[in-house]
Amino acid sequence: MNNPEVTQMALDILRKGNNFQWYVITFLALVVYVYMNEISKKNWKGIAAGLALYSVHWFYEIINALIQHFSGHALWTVPTGTSFLILIGVGIELSFMFSIAGLVLSKLLPEDPKMKIMGINNRLLFVIGNAAFFGLVEIFLAKTPAFVWVYPWWGSFPVFLTVYIPFFLAAFYCYDWQPKKQITFIGAFAAVDVLMIIVFAGILGWI
Repeated sequence: MNNPEVTQMALDILRKGNNFQWYVITFLALVVYVYMNEISKKNWKGIAAGLALYSVHWFYEIINALIQHFSGHALWTVPTGTSFLILIGVGIELSFMFSIAGLVLSKLLPEDPKMKIMGINNRLLFVIGNAAFFGLVEIFLAKTPAFVWVYPWWGSFPVFLTVYIPFFLAAFYCYDWQPKKQITFIGAFAAVDVLMIIVFAGILGWI
């Protein structure tokens, strides 16, 4: 598939219900269960990690959609395989995964944020390790018809460095912040995301 083809395929299914599958409801229930379970345990740090990653994830997806609008092609796109394409580079299944990724993976973090592993601060090490893991998974996804790196220079290393490192920096460092700082960070990103969606998707129709 060439670039114009995959871009048009994605645009053809963008926010259309033709491919909807009922498993989406099950996925939604599982995401709700994960968060309700952590709320019942008062795991506010883990919840903050989850919401921090998710808010940054949405910022990136909106920027990717804007790149498509202005240049003709996004950096990554989902031309097929999703039951509902929310933005050109993210289907609802990926969105559900990212909604809990920061929370789930924060459970790997040692209790002491200053502890070093192999001479590296454990938070930074887990940022790098998880970013590398997600980058490797994306190599597999990019070999399927369901996920496409559109430009030849956009691949695993740029994804690792410019996407997943920021995702996990947000999640794992927000985990240790004081509640006021956590709320400020997550609230600011969420507000920007919502505003961008209202303006660029709702009003202007760009994404």
